[in-house]
Amino acid sequence: MRKFLVVMDDSPEFLNALRFAAIRAKKTGGGVEILGIIAPEEFQHWIGVGEAMRMEARERIEEHFKVFRKWMIDKEGIEPELVIREGDKANEVLAQIKDDPEIGILVLGAGSTGDGPGPLVTQLVTRQSGDMRVPIVVVPGALTKADIIAVS
Repeated sequence: MRKFLVVMDDSPEFLNALRFAAIRAKKTGGGVEILGIIAPEEFQHWIGVGEAMRMEARERIEEHFKVFRKWMIDKEGIEPELVIREGDKANEVLAQIKDDPEIGILVLGAGSTGDGPGPLVTQLVTRQSGDMRVPIVVVPGALTKADIIAVS
């Protein structure tokens, strides 16, 4: 089964990327994999404190996933998968694509604040896209729900 990979964060553009991936997966018989990434700089503390922070970050990702999972099941009938990795965002996205041969498309949301599309989009699309084995879909942050439904 072809899976759409979406990188989960707290940005509004993530929601656009997730909506697009869910609708496309439903229409094409695919799946959705949500990637939560824990940045290594969150744990530059004493060993005990760093481990507690790592567990908290993992729990936060799992709680966010529950909300998005329920939405996807209720609205699109898609059961998403959650993968949690630790490290640099761009490197972990590339590693996940390499590790999971079912991933067929990377879906990223672009920022709409006027500061550019965002660091992950910039890094993956402009610097690393030539080395990727899957196409990248960049969903503009300014798209409305109706716009996303129309183009999906």
